[in-house]
Amino acid sequence: MKTIVAGAVILIGLSMVSCKKDHDVVSSVVKNDTAANYARDIYLWYNRIPPGFDAHGFSDPNAVMEGIRAFSEEPGFNMPVDRWSFAMLKADWQKLSSGIGGDFGMNVFFFTDNDLRVSYVERESPAGKAGIKRSWSVKQINDNPNINAANAGNIIRTVYQSSTGTFVFGRPGSADTTITLKAASYREHPLLFDSVYTAGGRTTGYFVFNSFLGDTNEIKDEFARIFDKFGQAHVRDVVVDLRYNGGGYVSVQNLLANYLVPVAGNNDVMLTEEFNDKYSSFNVTQKFTKKGNLDLNRLFFIVSQNTASASELLINSLVPYMEVHLVGPSHTHGKPVGFYPIGVYDWYIFPVSFRTVNKNGQGSYFNGLALDHQVSDGLNKDWGDGGEACLSAALNYISSGSYARSGVRMEQRSSLNETVLSSNARLGESKFKGMIP
Repeated sequence: MKTIVAGAVILIGLSMVSCKKDHDVVSSVVKNDTAANYARDIYLWYNRIPPGFDAHGFSDPNAVMEGIRAFSEEPGFNMPVDRWSFAMLKADWQKLSSGIGGDFGMNVFFFTDNDLRVSYVERESPAGKAGIKRSWSVKQINDNPNINAANAGNIIRTVYQSSTGTFVFGRPGSADTTITLKAASYREHPLLFDSVYTAGGRTTGYFVFNSFLGDTNEIKDEFARIFDKFGQAHVRDVVVDLRYNGGGYVSVQNLLANYLVPVAGNNDVMLTEEFNDKYSSFNVTQKFTKKGNLDLNRLFFIVSQNTASASELLINSLVPYMEVHLVGPSHTHGKPVGFYPIGVYDWYIFPVSFRTVNKNGQGSYFNGLALDHQVSDGLNKDWGDGGEACLSAALNYISSGSYARSGVRMEQRSSLNETVLSSNARLGESKFKGMIP
């Protein structure tokens, strides 16, 4: 499928512009025109782009891709639905898609309006090597103690876009510590944690999966290890933590779905990719090929507004086959569409080019997938802590049939206010959200 679409794109591109060996001498006008012409052909809403759309007024191919978003009209929605079409330099995409980071490797979200916490750390990153953990509070950044949800812009620049930064951390049960970090290249490992719990006489498997991008061989091996562990423990329920997972490769989604689907779903429809009417002959249906020995009849997903694309595809693909519960601070991001990297000289452009639907034809969740139970992101707890709000709610339901938890602290309730949720959505904007075949 990938080869066919790429071939079609190459054919339409041959009539647009002649190639030059030195990408640096190609003008931005030529690159922008090429990007716009691809969009007029393969964009899911290509027929909404007006003839007068002028790519010359944009600074680069990424700006062109952002410009076409305005034409993504979808039945039932009053506003354009495309928030994702983008472009980036090929060198940057190669790093991102293979799971190579280049910052501190520390990610942060607000627990309450003025309580910034470390949400997760990449173990090979500068932050990981410094011993920083999820649940640590960020009390000061570069001598600035003014840390609150209204100051998200400055936090983004310091944590994700700076080459160096000095942080004062509050550590649960320990004294505060000051750590200076320097940005560096590192390899990401998207399987952050896994464990097995016993709740109400039922054995439950839990794992944190942070991205469908990265070293796919490593991810494949980790899936095999985790599900073998679950099988040996005779797991009857599984909790999949996707709260920070913005998506990635559909092929990795397919693999995980095959582990989670019940035996009855084997060889039945997992999903269908649908292209615009010019390329409807490329529509493809993927079927389940059951892996592992778990035969689950229900699943629990921990999600948030940063759960997107391939993560949502996984959930939507399994809904027709089993009881699915969504727990977390908010509904999911809402991205039922995907794209391919299309080469434009030294850039890749990613115009939305296909949508996905499940066996029942369901797939227009541009407003996100709704929660079954809203509970705060337990940023005050490390991964796997049975008292962490989201995991605790799921385990409580498994053991008692109710999400209700006694003794919920007031600050956990306040972390569900709109200021915190919107600030955390903004803090998560820098992370990739997409699905790539």
